[in-house]
Amino acid sequence: MSTDLLALTATEMVQAVRQKRISPRELVEASLQQIKRKNPDLNAVISLREEAALRDAERLTDCGQPFFGIPLLLKGLGQHFKDLPATNGNILFRNQVAKESENFTKALVKAGFIVLGQTNYPEFGFKNITDSQMYGDAHNPWNLDYYPGGSSGGAGAAVASKMVPIAAASDGGGSIRIPASWTSTIGLKPTRGRIVTGPNDWRSWQGAASNFAITRSVEDTARLLDVLQALQPAAVFQVPLQEPSFVSQLGKPLRPCRVGYTIKSPVGTPVDTEAVNAVLKAAAFLAQAGFEVEEVTIPTDGRQLINAYYLMNEGETAAMFNQIEAALGRAVTVDDMEPLTWALYRTGCHISAASYSKALNVWDHAGYQIATLHETYPLILTPTTAKVAPRIDSPMVSDSQIAQMKDIDSLSPRAQQQFIFDQWLPALAHSPFTQQANLTGEPAISLPTHLTKAKLPLGIQLVAGKGQEGYLLQVAKLFEDHHQLILKN
Repeated sequence: MSTDLLALTATEMVQAVRQKRISPRELVEASLQQIKRKNPDLNAVISLREEAALRDAERLTDCGQPFFGIPLLLKGLGQHFKDLPATNGNILFRNQVAKESENFTKALVKAGFIVLGQTNYPEFGFKNITDSQMYGDAHNPWNLDYYPGGSSGGAGAAVASKMVPIAAASDGGGSIRIPASWTSTIGLKPTRGRIVTGPNDWRSWQGAASNFAITRSVEDTARLLDVLQALQPAAVFQVPLQEPSFVSQLGKPLRPCRVGYTIKSPVGTPVDTEAVNAVLKAAAFLAQAGFEVEEVTIPTDGRQLINAYYLMNEGETAAMFNQIEAALGRAVTVDDMEPLTWALYRTGCHISAASYSKALNVWDHAGYQIATLHETYPLILTPTTAKVAPRIDSPMVSDSQIAQMKDIDSLSPRAQQQFIFDQWLPALAHSPFTQQANLTGEPAISLPTHLTKAKLPLGIQLVAGKGQEGYLLQVAKLFEDHHQLILKN
C-alpha cells in the first residue's frame, strides 16, 4: 500500500486525502518508511523530525491548503526551519540549529506540507556534486556508483527514489537543474525575484540563487509555483504575480513558437553525443508539434560570463567569512572548512569593489543580449548537462589541486582566480549550460527525456524570457502528456 501511495503525485495525494482514502499521517508514515528503506544506500537525507512530523500530521486542519498533508523534505542548506540543523555543511556550525524559519519554509507549511527533515548537499553549496565531508557522499538511485548531482543532490535522489513527491531545493548555478538531469526528475529555476524570500537573505548571490523544488510532475511544479510566488515590499528583486494561476495556464491551448536550440557548450568544452542526441530528439518532437525549430548561436560571451560568476562566488565567500570571523571573534583558518571553500575565501579577499561591479555589469549586458534573442526565439533548448553524472570513485579535483587550494595564499591574486577556473573546469565541463540563466535571471527548466545506453539519465533544458514560467510549464506539459518524460519506476 505504501509503495503504491508513493507513486502518486502530490496533487493525487491531496485528492486521496480529501476523499478520505488516506490520511496525512499515513502519507507521512509511508514516506518515513521509504526513507528508512532507501537512505542507507542513497544517503540523501541527513536529518529527520520523525515524531514532530507525525504530530503535525495528526494536528493538521484542512483549510483548503493546496498541498494538504503532503510530506516534504527541505534542502539542508539555507532553507532554515526552526529547531532543525543549520550547519551549512561546515564544521564551524556543526552544532547550530535554526532559531527561526525562513519565509520560504513558512510558505511551504502554510501550503499544507509536513516537513520530514533535510536533504544532503556539499559544503556551502559550491559544487555540482554532493560530496559533503560532514555528511558523506549522496548516491544516485539510477546507479549507486554515481552522484545524483549538486548542490541539491539529496533532493534529487529523494524525489527519484519516491521518498517524497516534492523536495525543496535551491539553484545558484544549476543546483536544481543539474540533479534533475542526473536523477531524471523535473527541476525548475524560476525567474529572479519570483519566489518568496527573506527575512535574512534578500539577494542571495546577487540574485543568482533562488529557492524552489524538484518534482516528478509538471502539475505539481505549477501548483507549487502558485503558492511560492510572492510580491514582497522588502524584496530586492520583484516580479509581477502570475494571474490567473500557473495551474490554470496548463489547461490553455499551447501556441507553438520559434525555438532556438544549441548543442554547443558556452565555454567551449566538449558535449557528449548522448547529450546532443537528447536535444535533437526534443527538437524533433517540438517540430512535430508545430514549433518552428532551428539551431542558433547564443550571443553571450560564455567564458566572460563564467569568469564573472566565479568572481561573484569568490567575493561573496570573502564577505561571508568576514561576518563569521566577527561572530567568532577570531580569524578562520584552513582547518575550519573544506579546501575549495578556503580557496574561494582567500581569493575573494583580493576582489576589489570595482572588479565586482564590473562583473555584475557583465551579467546585465548578458541579460540584455538574451532578452533580445528571446524576441525572435521565445524558447531556447539546450542540454541540461553535457555529460552524465560523475562516478563517485572518480574525483574531479586532483590531489595536487587540493594541496594548492590549501596553499592558495602562495599565488598572486590573478593566479588565484585562474586557479579557481582551472580546478573547477572538469566540473564545469559536466554542466556548462545552467549558469547563464542564473546570471540573466531567466526561468529555466530541466526535463527528464533521455536515458543513455548505460541507463543513466540526461535532461534537456528549456529557457524562456523573464516572467514566462507559465509558457515553460505549458511546453513541459506537452512533453509529459506525450510520454516524453522518463521517470524512475
